[in-house]
Amino acid sequence: MHRETIERRRLKQSDTRPLKIAIASSGLAHVRRGVETWAQDLGVALRRHGADATTFQGSEGPGEVGTVVGCWKRFDAKTQRLVRLLRPVGGWRFGMGGGYEVEQTTFALKLWPRIRGDFDILHVQDPHVALIFEYLHRARLSRPRVVLAHGTEEETSYLRRFSYLQHLAPNYLDSWEAHRPARQSAFAVPNFVDIDRFRPGDKIAARSAAGLPGIPDEALIFLCVGALKTTHKRMDYLMREFSAWRRTQQRKAMLIIAGARDYETDEVLRLGAEIDPEAIHLMENVPRDRVLRLLQAADVFTLASLHEMMPIAVLEAMAAGLPVACNDDPTLRWMVGDAGPIGEISQPGALTAQFTALADADMRLQMSQAARRRAEAIFSEEVVVEQILAMYRQVMGLQ
Repeated sequence: MHRETIERRRLKQSDTRPLKIAIASSGLAHVRRGVETWAQDLGVALRRHGADATTFQGSEGPGEVGTVVGCWKRFDAKTQRLVRLLRPVGGWRFGMGGGYEVEQTTFALKLWPRIRGDFDILHVQDPHVALIFEYLHRARLSRPRVVLAHGTEEETSYLRRFSYLQHLAPNYLDSWEAHRPARQSAFAVPNFVDIDRFRPGDKIAARSAAGLPGIPDEALIFLCVGALKTTHKRMDYLMREFSAWRRTQQRKAMLIIAGARDYETDEVLRLGAEIDPEAIHLMENVPRDRVLRLLQAADVFTLASLHEMMPIAVLEAMAAGLPVACNDDPTLRWMVGDAGPIGEISQPGALTAQFTALADADMRLQMSQAARRRAEAIFSEEVVVEQILAMYRQVMGLQ
């Protein structure tokens, strides 16, 4: 049967039933990062909006929301042994170049028989999972069209391989146009946040519920949610900036850093104990419900990374009414808007200036209100899921 005939038959079938959508994440249930949060939230939101969406995850665990496929987990000893064994013979050439690649490859191979026949769309942020299914689709071995939501900073040559590419901010789509292959459809649809769940709360009650008792009511709490690593997230810079700023203040202040464990986490923990153990509190692999309590307990959200694709943690913080101190990166500037006194923070002392501005109660209140308004208007589930559904219809040629 000719490929055009197959495509017409698929579109005709899609006109008579809801699109069947697979949302997949190899790390869901055993890794707590933005990619996994995105997959969990998207599946739930699509189903809430009446879509036929199934979430596939790499393992069982607390917070399980979908179908467990199984995979070799990236941090497991057997995975690391395999990587060491295959590295000398070019393991990266067949999806075994690192722990995360092994996880994605083994996950994709188990996912394939589950979705190859009757799903219309596979939507993922795991780049290697997306690439495997892109090739399978082109070889007519897998039905679903693949949409890669680009959140992992892949190189241009990698992104050009996909038929459908979702950028997470308008500036990414604008800059991509010069590189986009003629056959590729590209979209700009952001991440979203559940503004009913993530909302301002009683700070004092939240501090107790989050396991932070004994903190004076007037104490300022700065919160960062992100992987516990020095590269990219620059947790070392953040801790030094906060400690230097705190020592100039009369008011008690605390920095809480909550994030997923990474290869550099032990070094981050050591630095925290060395730089300012009295005021810096590091928390590993915090459950999602406790992150909400931390957001409601905090006064300011902060990031030290110089560049971000589109961190969901920032959206959750804004929905919870937190002003944001971060770098003046185009994406972060678009996300934060007037909800923070953002500026360039590559040099020592730059982030402390934002901390000083946000120590003013009137400034915090003004930016807190702006944060909540922006989250509701641009990044709420209601607003963004409609954009995602419209993207799916375009992918399938239905509008």
